[in-house]
Amino acid sequence: MTMAETGRRQQSETLFDRELDDLPPELRWRQWMLRVEAVIFASAEPVTRETLARVVGRECSIDLLIDDIRDELRRRPYDIVSVAGGWQHRTRPVYGPAIRASAASVRQVSASLSDHEAAVMMAVGYFQPVTRAELTKIFGKEVSRDTMANLRSAGFLASGPRSPTPGAPYTYVTTRQFLSAFGFDTLRDLPDIEMLEDAGLLSRRGMTEAVSADERQATADEDGE
Repeated sequence: MTMAETGRRQQSETLFDRELDDLPPELRWRQWMLRVEAVIFASAEPVTRETLARVVGRECSIDLLIDDIRDELRRRPYDIVSVAGGWQHRTRPVYGPAIRASAASVRQVSASLSDHEAAVMMAVGYFQPVTRAELTKIFGKEVSRDTMANLRSAGFLASGPRSPTPGAPYTYVTTRQFLSAFGFDTLRDLPDIEMLEDAGLLSRRGMTEAVSADERQATADEDGE
């Protein structure tokens, strides 16, 4: 951000009345609720606490505001959920069949992914940082460069540190957009890996064997030096 942009932002924040001291407490709280919901509704990505703090009073509890907004939305087909380190409007799962039956264009990018691509993303979530070769051994079949390129282009994966294995290949890690697409707040929200194993989507044993093979190769290379 340039000095000019910083100056304009500071001027905008100065002119914007966050505190609303001229309003009685109840009306002030209501206005803060409306502001927060408007920002979340308008945003294409999860909105962070820092962002919401710019539109409410300095002593305002954003968590309590969100609780009150969610309470008012209980009878609506959508909710405000905590996802990817922020908050976002999401339709309630019970209305998923109606949305799919309508064939309406939806904002959730993950709906356009194949089952294999979604499974690859989940595997990266569990084992990151992980190389494409390791992913291939996990799935028992090649995970193509095109698959990884598609997931990177969609913003779900990013390059991680280079692997300490021979050749120092790049590893892959998940992004904030990955958390948002799957509705996770943090990686701790990932489902039990046994669910994916039971579905035959990946093999934890394959991952263990892949890592062991790489470690053996690295040791052999060191011994040969």
